Amino acid sequence: MAGLSFERIRQVRRPLVAAALAAALVVAAGPVSARGPDGIADITEKVMDAVVNISTSQNVQAQGNAVPSLPPGAPFEEFFEEFFKNRRGGQQGENGPRERAPRRVNSLGSGFVIDPSGIVVTNNHVISDADEVTVIFNDGTRLKAEILGRDQKIDLAVLKVTPDKPLKAVSFGDSDKLRIGEWVVAIGNPFSLGGTVTAGIVSARNRDIQSGPYDNYIQTDAAINRGNSGGPLFNLDGEVVGINTAIISPSGGSIGIGFSVPSKTAGPIIDQLRQFGETRRGWIGVRIQQVTDDIAENLNIKPVRGALVAGVDEKGPAKPAGIEPGDVIVRFDGKDIKEMRDLPRIVADTPVGKDVDVVILRKGKEENKVVKLGRLEDGEKQAALSTRRGGGATEEKSVVQSTLGLNLSNISDDLRKRYKIKDTVKGVVITGVDTKSAAAEKRLSAGDVIVEISQEPVATAADVQKRIDQLKKDGRKSALLLIAGTDGDLRFVALSLQ
Repeated sequence: MAGLSFERIRQVRRPLVAAALAAALVVAAGPVSARGPDGIADITEKVMDAVVNISTSQNVQAQGNAVPSLPPGAPFEEFFEEFFKNRRGGQQGENGPRERAPRRVNSLGSGFVIDPSGIVVTNNHVISDADEVTVIFNDGTRLKAEILGRDQKIDLAVLKVTPDKPLKAVSFGDSDKLRIGEWVVAIGNPFSLGGTVTAGIVSARNRDIQSGPYDNYIQTDAAINRGNSGGPLFNLDGEVVGINTAIISPSGGSIGIGFSVPSKTAGPIIDQLRQFGETRRGWIGVRIQQVTDDIAENLNIKPVRGALVAGVDEKGPAKPAGIEPGDVIVRFDGKDIKEMRDLPRIVADTPVGKDVDVVILRKGKEENKVVKLGRLEDGEKQAALSTRRGGGATEEKSVVQSTLGLNLSNISDDLRKRYKIKDTVKGVVITGVDTKSAAAEKRLSAGDVIVEISQEPVATAADVQKRIDQLKKDGRKSALLLIAGTDGDLRFVALSLQ
């Protein structure tokens, strides 16, 4: 095995996953050692020839060996110089060491055929840096592959090979019909061993591992290891219900917690990559955040639900539709938004150009809006090209005031320069935060700007204090602050008044 370079399946080592890990192990521990259903061998025989290995290669610049730094005249100085020259293979030019030639690095992953004409699906990270991609079939046939398209957000890639005869292909099943505890089969190329079959159960659905905006992974305890990336996850009907993409592992080996992109998520993206060579996702042009219990209380939302609009793109579709910061989107195109992360997935799956009915909550009351959906990729290009310049700065006398563990000041040119606050940001500057306060726990910091309090604009430090006093008088338990970062990005923060 010496000299092989293994493709490494993406590992998730995030602290936020720790809580889910404990719960997941309870589900994952039992079935791994169980015998499993009798049909697994039949399923494997039926689909094995459609599962392929993906071999990639690329040129990387070889790094020379570093020579230790020795003071002039040090003992054995000449010996060390000669030793490291030899380590470099004596590649010395007239003016010093020559550049070492680039070396070829190979890696292996997994994939599967979805069309007999030669369409293959894998993970984007399997082929992302490759100069050359080869698809290796179960009978040993090797075919050069063309990359038709790739999507980094969901980590998918579509390849095309040209076979001499129709290939064995598999079809997608409906991942939405998967039940927790249902048996599934994973086939891939772990540790570059070649086609390998493992079986387990669906441990959970709709997992958010914070790897991207569209996370809704299938979690399985079927053993998934390095090299399984891009391989299929089958149900007991032999249909692909997931694409193996990530694992939680301290070592890189399987501990019974693997994640697959659901077929319901992957299918439309694969169709777009085949047809256009790129994705065409819907876009409404809003920044959103989670509706927490304290935010829901401030906005009079019962039960807690929806996606809170923290900012609206000035050139996005939401602006002309009348959607504003502070609105809570609770229904989009006839689908309920139960929590923040539901919205990006639903919007992305909605056709570009469609007029969509959107239900929002504004100051506790439902309102209906109609948004003509834009294209996410166009919005991203627009954001990249837009300048981060605004209008002129306002002249305000600096007035310092303290409240809620915050030191506040009216905005001024000096403060804008000190904290590098964009000219377009208006409000009251936070100049200090008590480290023992709730504000510190909510990660407010000097340079942040308070734009609104409980959906009322504030322009001076005195306005902030007046608004806080009124909320306390009204018996409110917390205040909802709209905060702008130095770059103008908005977010809502609820601070206790008690």
